[in-house]
Amino acid sequence: MKNQRKAGVLVHISSLPGDYGIGSLGKQAYYFAKELAKCGVGYWQILPLVQTGYGDSPYQSVSCDSGNPYLIDLDQLGEAGLLTKKELAELRNLYKKTEGVDYAALYSERFTTLRTAFSRFPFENEEFRAYVKSGVSEEYALFMTAKTVFGGTFSDWDEPLKHHDADAVEKLRTDFHEEYLFWQFVQYMFHTQWTALKSYCNALGISVIGDIPLYVAYDSADVWAHPSLFKLDEALKPAKVAGVPPDYFSEKGQLWGNPVYDWPAHAAEQYAWWTNRLNTALSTYDVVRIDHFRGIDRYYEIDADAEDATAGVWVKGPGEQLFARIGSRENIIAEDLGTIDDGVRNLLRKTGFPGMKVLLFAFDGNENNEYLPKNIQENSVVYTGTHDNDTVKGFFDGLPAETFILYRSRVAAALEEARIRVELGAHGEGLPEDFIRLAFASAARIAVVPMQDVLALGNEARMNVPGTDAGNWRFHMKKMPSAHAMGRLKKLIKIYRR
Repeated sequence: MKNQRKAGVLVHISSLPGDYGIGSLGKQAYYFAKELAKCGVGYWQILPLVQTGYGDSPYQSVSCDSGNPYLIDLDQLGEAGLLTKKELAELRNLYKKTEGVDYAALYSERFTTLRTAFSRFPFENEEFRAYVKSGVSEEYALFMTAKTVFGGTFSDWDEPLKHHDADAVEKLRTDFHEEYLFWQFVQYMFHTQWTALKSYCNALGISVIGDIPLYVAYDSADVWAHPSLFKLDEALKPAKVAGVPPDYFSEKGQLWGNPVYDWPAHAAEQYAWWTNRLNTALSTYDVVRIDHFRGIDRYYEIDADAEDATAGVWVKGPGEQLFARIGSRENIIAEDLGTIDDGVRNLLRKTGFPGMKVLLFAFDGNENNEYLPKNIQENSVVYTGTHDNDTVKGFFDGLPAETFILYRSRVAAALEEARIRVELGAHGEGLPEDFIRLAFASAARIAVVPMQDVLALGNEARMNVPGTDAGNWRFHMKKMPSAHAMGRLKKLIKIYRR
């Protein structure tokens, strides 16, 4: 990342307007990128692009290197002759009245639609053949083929395939070759469209900030193909799982259920799997945010049969060794929120990665709060809030009257200290913009604002509530942001020289 002060906007592809139930890599994404560039936005931050899994979460995927089939633009498939105008019209009609992203409808429809497109695809296409031969999506395609044919989790499959035996894997590829090619086709289409969109963004001067979870899902190609790298039992079931202890978000902690890494096994192969994963992410995005970065210093480990996360233990992680062989350290952001100690702080100093500062966590009355605008350092990325927070408006709308008055006074003090002269409304009017001003005025090199705060939306637009597994990830804009909203953003970027 360059040392220039820049502004960013956080909105996932799925949240963009779209006629087919979810945002896509199509014309609306190109239009949005162009609007960001007009405002002077330097970074577009998105969530993981992977195929969503349990709870519709982009942080639970069948493969950490996959692309989400739901994000493939159907109009482009129509232009390629793979879908008819009638089929596309019927799909538009299907989603005409849906509110938010309807994952149940997508699950029922989208793969059927993609199979229709696949049936018309010319397999002699040289680019597709080269893509398959490259092996980029090999583990994903094999895993999804087995999931489709045999169902269940990989631990339910016959012993040879369950243990990723080479002969069993080759038999799977041969016996179900058309199914295997379908999943290759899905990833080929996604990656072709994503590469084109990212190139367009870069040409406009916009860098894409991507996101990778620290952990992978248990029922995934990653664990199936590399079981020795995870703490599993003899039946290849998780022995220990990841989570976080009780904190701001949950009084019983969060029991994520992801298998934890066997870090000595990773060290024995010089962290080759992780190095490849990071380098792949750095080639997919321009900048990579590592979610739950603190788990690289020490991670919270819970027995797989535990009912909640209260009885876990902290275990030493790989530390700086994990990054010894990656191509570049300059384009990584560390998500260092939550329970932070000196070990994490030392790791940040050693790597030089910027950490995150979230203004919604700043106003607890503690003058030493590291998220207060006056305490934010240059080598950091400041946010009004993240995808795991309520929106600024939603947060203040949910406060009891007395607490709201107290918080409002603290925000007013921070604005005065930053020499920002604005009128604070009696009921929180203008607070989303005030938070944007505080973020942009801070010393942080990068300031990122969720689109929900740009639009001053309330709790109804919240993306995710940590610790819950239903009703999340559904935020979907019905139309592009208004000229007024984008004009205000442009003005603030100019005022604060971002």
